[in-house]
Amino acid sequence: MGNIRTSFVKRTAKELIETYEGQFTTDFDKNKKLVEEFSTVSTKHLRNKIAGYVTRVVRQQS
Repeated sequence: MGNIRTSFVKRTAKELIETYEGQFTTDFDKNKKLVEEFSTVSTKHLRNKIAGYVTRVVRQQS
């Protein structure tokens, strides 16, 4: 069984992927820095959740 992510994490990740298309890769650490740069997420925990979901979506698309 996998992790269930909140709608905030999914919505924010999808908005970032659409807005900054081509910037995100399958590398979690790079995506983590990009999420911190592009979004206004206030906590490290949320940033990592969003970056992880972005990484997962990018892997599924490729």
